[in-house]
Amino acid sequence: MDNSGVAANSGVATNSGVATKRTDGLPGSENGGMAGPGEKRELGETVKKGLQIQDILLIGILLAAGVVLRTAVGTVINFGMKPNFIIAMYCLTILLIRPGIVEAAIIGLLSGALCQFFPGQPYINFVSELLGALAMCLFIRIPIVTGNAGVLRRALEAAQIIGCTFLSTLVSGFSFIGVMYLMYYAGAGITPTPLAIFLAIIFGTALINSIIVQILYIPLKLALKRNND
Repeated sequence: MDNSGVAANSGVATNSGVATKRTDGLPGSENGGMAGPGEKRELGETVKKGLQIQDILLIGILLAAGVVLRTAVGTVINFGMKPNFIIAMYCLTILLIRPGIVEAAIIGLLSGALCQFFPGQPYINFVSELLGALAMCLFIRIPIVTGNAGVLRRALEAAQIIGCTFLSTLVSGFSFIGVMYLMYYAGAGITPTPLAIFLAIIFGTALINSIIVQILYIPLKLALKRNND
């Protein structure tokens, strides 16, 4: 008896059309429409965007610490314009959580809202802290020299933290005084801070903020297990 017809017509042995039908035109190729390992990792990275719950808690805690610090120091130093250490706390927050532009703007507006509880010119802090937070968010995106290890890299990172915080404080301070004088010349009926006093306060605050952020950043980064490298 001739068995060649059985072998030729065997769907298991020779019919390649079965395998083609299961894979052609379907996403996921050989996995029958299921996403591969690479696709799963990409999806996970896409979903993990925006502020997480722990980020929101960290924002609240650090901004509250800034309020306490400003209240304590403000009772000692008051020349018509008090040092604003809330700036240090939102700079530290932005360093730790590395938010996007929108999230950084929200942090700045929240900081401006907290400043309304202190005596001073109303509403100007919404502008100054918004610009200060956006500046910090952009400054930390400037890449430092890579490929360096050990002491040199740590020194570069420390210089970046100090520089970004110092400049962000200046952005906040100069925008505050700029809006204040703009309102004054527009006839808003406010008394602007004398420029000499302003310069002393803002540069002194920028220096202190830079030191505060540099001291607190590494311990908090390690305690919170943040890896921003």
